Amino acid sequence: MPAALAVRYAPPPRPAPEPAAPPVAATDRPRIEDVLREHGPMLSRIAGSYEAEPARRDDLLQEITLAVWKALPAWRGDASLRTFTARVAHNRAIDHLARERKAMGEELDEAHPDPGASPVHHAEAHQRRAGLVAAVRRLPLGQRQVVVLALEGFALKEIGQALGLEENTVAQRLSRARRQLNDWLGEGA
Repeated sequence: MPAALAVRYAPPPRPAPEPAAPPVAATDRPRIEDVLREHGPMLSRIAGSYEAEPARRDDLLQEITLAVWKALPAWRGDASLRTFTARVAHNRAIDHLARERKAMGEELDEAHPDPGASPVHHAEAHQRRAGLVAAVRRLPLGQRQVVVLALEGFALKEIGQALGLEENTVAQRLSRARRQLNDWLGEGA
């Protein structure tokens, strides 16, 4: 075939990547004190879902707080600050687990009982909460992550954003985790 008639294959041009969200202006960036005031309880519960021993839980919470502080300048505003903070917390907790590789099994002591309820009600609620926390800690990591965020009130889309997962994957993991928790806690399906 003559060289003049040869047609070279050229791949189709790639679509231009979507521009990243512009960084949040330094003046609009939240202060760590404000982030901790608003999201500190959630961060504490996330730390508690990974670490049972109070001293280790406190160490993890400090690691998470430091990680959030360091990550704040990278927040672009393309996800809510709550979602961004939860993602940083989970990533730090996973790093912590990889380093520690310790068995978990104690209860959280974050709940404050209703002073008007009876002591029996307090004890039953505490026992149910301790059982749930222990069962959540037994879940595989992927399921534990979605359950913790669901218990924090995150929507499936927000959980996906926080963990870098598709919404369907989040829904599947949450469904499997619920079935497993129901089996372990004896509440049926």
